[in-house]
Amino acid sequence: MTVARQQVTQARRIVVKVGSSSLTTAAGGLDADRVDALVDVLAKVRSGGEKEIVLVSSGAIAAGLAPLGLARRPKDLARQQAAASVGQGLLVARYTASFARYGVRVGQVLLTGDDTSRRAHYRNAYRTLDQLLDMGAVPVVNENDTVATDEIRFGDNDRLAALVAHLVRADLLVLLSDVDGLYDGDPSRPGTSRIDQVRGPGDIAHVQIGSAGKAGVGTGGMVTKVEAARIAAAAGVPVVLTSASRAADALAGRDTGTFFHATGRRSADRLLWLAHASTPQGSLTLDEGAVRAVVEDRKSLLPAGIAAVDGEFSAGDPVELRDAEGRPVARGLVNFDAKEIPQLLGRSTRELARELGPAYEREVVHRDDLVVLET
Repeated sequence: MTVARQQVTQARRIVVKVGSSSLTTAAGGLDADRVDALVDVLAKVRSGGEKEIVLVSSGAIAAGLAPLGLARRPKDLARQQAAASVGQGLLVARYTASFARYGVRVGQVLLTGDDTSRRAHYRNAYRTLDQLLDMGAVPVVNENDTVATDEIRFGDNDRLAALVAHLVRADLLVLLSDVDGLYDGDPSRPGTSRIDQVRGPGDIAHVQIGSAGKAGVGTGGMVTKVEAARIAAAAGVPVVLTSASRAADALAGRDTGTFFHATGRRSADRLLWLAHASTPQGSLTLDEGAVRAVVEDRKSLLPAGIAAVDGEFSAGDPVELRDAEGRPVARGLVNFDAKEIPQLLGRSTRELARELGPAYEREVVHRDDLVVLET
């Protein structure tokens, strides 16, 4: 067994993500045999009591298609939410029944980006997941599709799984789909081969990555899986990407799928969520000095450094911070409503406090609520 695969067998807290195509029939609706097969593998992994499993499961919308008489995944948000509402209950009921065969309880956790980029919500999400694990339950996590809108949705459960792995401080992320790994070309064509390990982005810079899955019931594809692996690896979490049919081999550390080495350091910082799970509701244009203070010196954004404001947002919303050329340089949670900021532009906090009161003697975006974006 390679050193990389030893990291798999030594992992104690594992996040496993499974896609819709691995749980449902092509016509829509849950495939009970597929669900049971996955649960068999996960129950065996945690049976000794030394390992914890967090399951990030797609399939709610797909499970709701057939019961609602829908032939395919709808494109409009309202019908997606309706399908998720019906399918989410069916999905968690199926997992509850399947894990009950092993005497294991499950707990449903539904998340939106808004739940996890805000400090208090982030702590609450961590506490809930950690408590479920401490009590011997398997958290079943999904995006809250029934209420998520285009503005707050994660977009795909691969990225959600990477962020959950960071949130729960996992030792390993396993991404399961209908493809048994990352290939150096189209896996359906002869002459292509599976990439065994990825030590950094440069290892796959030459690879053309497909964007669509085969079953047509999910939103992801290989692009979203590789991006999820990159996010997790950068946060210090190694990743195995393989097919659901090879889950047992992957979790046993056997040579299957593609192993992504951790490229960054672990942290308990929720700012990863702010960078990858939030949608800016507006933007602030910074002068040169403010860009330098935010990006290089990691300081808070003060009113004096803001040249312009755009969009409609409220205090606490995520906003994008841009340089004079309009390039995004950072993202943060703003402390003022959009309509308040024009009167603050270019002015010192001391001056504002004198004129408008002590409530205005504060940062527009505090450094603890700010993340510098990769350029």
